[in-house]
Amino acid sequence: MSQRKADYVDEADIEDDLDTLPEEETIEEAVANLEANGFEVEVVDTAEEALETVQSHIPAGVSVMNGHSTTLEEIGFAEYLSEGDHDWENLSENIWSIDDDEKRQVARREAQTADYFLGSVNAIAGTGELVAADRSGSRIGAYPFAAGNLVLVSGVNKIVPTLSDALDRLESVAYPLENERAQEAYGVESAIAKQLIFRQELDEGRTTVVLVREKLGY
Repeated sequence: MSQRKADYVDEADIEDDLDTLPEEETIEEAVANLEANGFEVEVVDTAEEALETVQSHIPAGVSVMNGHSTTLEEIGFAEYLSEGDHDWENLSENIWSIDDDEKRQVARREAQTADYFLGSVNAIAGTGELVAADRSGSRIGAYPFAAGNLVLVSGVNKIVPTLSDALDRLESVAYPLENERAQEAYGVESAIAKQLIFRQELDEGRTTVVLVREKLGY
């Protein structure tokens, strides 16, 4: 594992009741509603199992890109993508090997159309919607359409009852923690500048949500 949420948190003020481990019945209801909205869902018990599940979903020879995700770091995917034994085209590595800023930005945009794009979300409504936000859009730009396949990994702590609660979680849990991380990592504040409510996946099999029965990410 590379990093956990605790690495970024010291005095961030979050709404704790929107960041708890739900009852099994709540998880089952969320899974059923996500599947009814066209998302493939796999539920695993541990971060280690989540990494194995993600690996099993990505075939050899495809292009792979990921947006920044503390959850992907926590399950070990970010490290595996850069150093692991796989036969994927690592677009992120290709991008950061480009010295020219303008050419790198073009490559970042092109990478949104990767065969497989990996990321996470900031909240999951028990009614079956996914909520995610970003400062630049580089993380969520691929989610609705651009990527060929999308794999989203989330701790079950992000499940909340309704879409309204999911939007509250974005504001009162995810943003304060991401803001803390951004200031520590980059020296700048974050912002909920670009926001996505992913209500349905209409392309069968395109989007898989891997739910982990652990408290991961934010």
